[in-house]
Amino acid sequence: MHTDHLTLALPDEADTLVLGGAIAAHLAPGMVIWLEGELGAGKTTLVRGLLRAAGETGPVKSPTYALVEVHVVSGLNFYHFDFYRFDQAEEYLDAGLDEYFSGSGVCLVEWPDKAAPYLPPADMRIELHVASGVESGPGGEGRRARIIAASDKGRTCLAGVMSSSSLRQA
Repeated sequence: MHTDHLTLALPDEADTLVLGGAIAAHLAPGMVIWLEGELGAGKTTLVRGLLRAAGETGPVKSPTYALVEVHVVSGLNFYHFDFYRFDQAEEYLDAGLDEYFSGSGVCLVEWPDKAAPYLPPADMRIELHVASGVESGPGGEGRRARIIAASDKGRTCLAGVMSSSSLRQA
């Protein structure tokens, strides 16, 4: 079955980390992933799960003040962006971040709407929301994730994520 989207229930933080790991297992070099959701929705937690599964052993923190955190794991560059503090989309241009998107590194972008229309298009968009109606585990409130594939790379990655038996569809 071919599909361009998937919705998952994430009862607790551990489930968000597992989703990150499932995505990491199916990434392609050069992918751009947009992470959308309100403050506290789990965007950085998802990135932490992805990077841990890829082999990162160092700290994984939100790049809110630094704009970008670079992680080199297994010979692949991961660029984790956070544009929350942008007041205008043109700040993306002023920061000179285009070069990060032109190579084979994986770009993980929090708050992409703050840099639109200058950002390259996403291969995959992940929307995270605190969700009522999602049974929460010991980690507090549950989340809902909607993953949308927007390119061939994104569809291939999503197909791999969908084959993961450790995730619960919502």
